[in-house]
Amino acid sequence: MAAFSKLKALLPTLSNSEEKLAQFILRSPNALRDLSSQKLASTVGVSQSSVVKFAQKLKYKGYPALKMAVLDDLKNADTDHQTLHGSIAVDDDYATMANKLLQSKIAVLNQTKELNDAQSLAKAVAMLSDARRVLITGIGGSALVGKDFAFKLQKLGILALSEVDGHAQLALASTMTKNDLVFAISESGATREVVNVVNEARANKAKVISVTKFGDTPVSSFADLRLYSVAEEAATRISSILARTAQELVIDMLFIALMQASNDKRALLEKSRSVVAQFRNL
Repeated sequence: MAAFSKLKALLPTLSNSEEKLAQFILRSPNALRDLSSQKLASTVGVSQSSVVKFAQKLKYKGYPALKMAVLDDLKNADTDHQTLHGSIAVDDDYATMANKLLQSKIAVLNQTKELNDAQSLAKAVAMLSDARRVLITGIGGSALVGKDFAFKLQKLGILALSEVDGHAQLALASTMTKNDLVFAISESGATREVVNVVNEARANKAKVISVTKFGDTPVSSFADLRLYSVAEEAATRISSILARTAQELVIDMLFIALMQASNDKRALLEKSRSVVAQFRNL
């Protein structure tokens, strides 16, 4: 569902002509089957060049690639999700609430997976492995996800630093060097404290990996590598839950990929498990 996820994520930042295209595609995706870029432009009331630029803004080479992505999304759409998904209401019974929550989580997990390609994950693994230190920055729920990621990285022998306080994160960022890495987590990509940490890290020539919503954000615009997470805007009452769900998928994929890529890291993980097991048996 990458195409639809990108469209929804970018909606608040689109120009008038771009918003017309996005709304048309979201409302009538099947119509693209019979529309060339010229016909789509005429139908929506924009220029043909606007269609091409819009496709490129969504990170596709051109309109044919965007069209194919939208049609693939339609083919893979989960009809059960479309039926059950919606904002949780205060008068929902347990079964309805649980189904809505489950389907919302499934949706953001699928969309987050689609937004992060294998090449980007492989590059992130290499950057994390090569870093002398990894500073994980995030505020609120993102800080909790960051703390979890720090524990995971430490089990693999990676020196990962995680503080929930923004001032402490900024102080650590001031000690970063070109051999270090900042892993920035922000659902909006605009969290002031995270932006400050990223700016400080870049000033010290440290590398940056960002995990934000899709599109250009104050955090991701300064990142050497962009990863993405999804939290559906329609489900605002549970958006923080969905944001953490999506962010956790990203860090878990990275953790497993790091483990798969290194015999030494697998050995360290097994050693940490063994030590904890021995302690529990005392």
